[in-house]
Amino acid sequence: MSWRIVVISHRAKLDYKLDYMVVRGETTCKVHLSEISILLIESTGVSLTAALLSELSKRKVKVIFCDEKRNPISELVSYYGCHDTSLKIREQILWNENSRGNVWTEIVVEKIRKQKELLEILGKSEAGLLGQYLVEVRYNDETNREGHAAKVYFNALFGKEFSRSLDTPINAALNYGYSILLSAVNREIVKSGYITQLGLFHDNMFNPFNLGSDLMEPFRPIVDRRVVEMMPEKFEHEEKVEMLSILNEKISIEGRSQYLNNAIGIYCRSVFNAIHDSDVAQISFWGNEL
Repeated sequence: MSWRIVVISHRAKLDYKLDYMVVRGETTCKVHLSEISILLIESTGVSLTAALLSELSKRKVKVIFCDEKRNPISELVSYYGCHDTSLKIREQILWNENSRGNVWTEIVVEKIRKQKELLEILGKSEAGLLGQYLVEVRYNDETNREGHAAKVYFNALFGKEFSRSLDTPINAALNYGYSILLSAVNREIVKSGYITQLGLFHDNMFNPFNLGSDLMEPFRPIVDRRVVEMMPEKFEHEEKVEMLSILNEKISIEGRSQYLNNAIGIYCRSVFNAIHDSDVAQISFWGNEL
C-alpha cells in the first residue's frame, strides 16, 4: 500500500527508471513508485519526463502541481481508474435522484456534527446552536442548515470579524488544506472508476471536481482544527508542510485506526456502495473523536 507523501520544493528533474522515481537536484535520490501516495510539485522549477507521468498515472499516484506562489493549481487525473471504469461511469450518470439526495443529507449531517464536536473540544458555546441545526436538517438540506452552521462555526473559531473572503494567512491555510483534502478525495473517486465532474449536490459547470467537493465535506473540520492550532501569522513553506501532514494523521473508521489518506478511501468506497444499494447505513464516517 502506498503511504509516502513526496514534496518537491526546489528546482529538480524527475524521471523514471526501473520502478523508481529519480529526483536529480543538488543531490540525486530515488523513491520506489509503490511507496508514493501523493506527489506534490511545489516549485515551478521542476521538470518531469512523460515516462514518469505515465507510470504515476498507471499506479494511481495523485500528482498535484503548484503555481509560482506555491499554491495548488492543478492535478493529474487518470482517465482509467479501474478495469470497469466505463460501467461505473454509466452507473454514475444514472444514479437515482432520491438515493443521491439521501446520501447528501447524511453527509451534511455528519459535517455539522463534526463541526459541533470541534467547537465542544474548544469549549465554544456555539456548539449548542450547531446541535440545534443538526435536528433541523431536512432531505437534501433544503433549508440550508449547512450554510447557517458554517457562519456560526467560523465566527466561533476565528472571531466575529472573520470572513472566508478575506486575504489572510488563516484563509490561505484553510484553502491550502482543503485543496490537499480535495485532491486526496479525487484520487479515490478515480481509483474507484468514477469521474469527478458529476456530483451529488455540487453541480457547477465550471467545477471539474463536483463529486470531490461533495465527498470531502465531513473531513473539513480536520483541516479547521489544524489551522486553529497553528493560527498562522504567515503562510509559507513551513506552514504548508505542516498542513500537508494532516494526511498522515490517524483517525478511527470502521472500528480501526487508519491514516487519514487511507480512511478517505474507505469512506469513498462506502459512499459508492450506499448509492448503489440505496442504503445510507452503509456509509462509513470517521470516528467521533477529533
